[in-house]
Amino acid sequence: MKLIRPAIALVLIITAALTIVAYPVMPDVVASHWNAAGELDGTMQKFWGLALIPLLMYGFCALLAVLPCIDPLRKNYEKFRDYYEGFILVFAAFLFFIQLQIILWGTGTRVSPNLIMPVMIGGLFIYIGFLMEHAEPNWFVGIRTPWTLSSETVWKKTHRKGATLFKLAGAVSFIGILAGIYAWLFILVPAIAVAVYTVVYSYVEFRREQAAMEGG
Repeated sequence: MKLIRPAIALVLIITAALTIVAYPVMPDVVASHWNAAGELDGTMQKFWGLALIPLLMYGFCALLAVLPCIDPLRKNYEKFRDYYEGFILVFAAFLFFIQLQIILWGTGTRVSPNLIMPVMIGGLFIYIGFLMEHAEPNWFVGIRTPWTLSSETVWKKTHRKGATLFKLAGAVSFIGILAGIYAWLFILVPAIAVAVYTVVYSYVEFRREQAAMEGG
């Protein structure tokens, strides 16, 4: 998709522009953290409070752009490049909305993160599911266990399973909008469950593959 890279650049530019424009009207101390009830419980000085997210965004985007170039299996990225670059775009947009949340709080528009984060993280999980469906073996992206990296068949099986589970985890995260102070549980618990399950699944599938080879 030829529009993905320009879209990434646009998000980076908009984030920087919004931050620069908002800076003069922001208070000396800005929001940086909220508790489970959606109440502000952490602040930072204005400069670092507004600079942190853009710096993270630019740093992560640069890192994600470099990884395919240094991966020994770099050729495999061509098979899912659109989905990989799509993830960079989605992740940059995710950070943009966090920055927007900080700016809105600083200007008096206090939208609860318990209404925003379940949707944002749920959407991120769902996109990760699509990325998992298409990811080919590599050293940086996907469910990288000793067993997926040792067998292309186990890689594919694990990623198909993981793709479905990440999409499901995203859907569960959306429910957090209705959970109030327990919203974080609808985000964290599915994420941990998917991580643990896919690691165990990859090991079980690898053992089955090895048993079949030894039996044959």
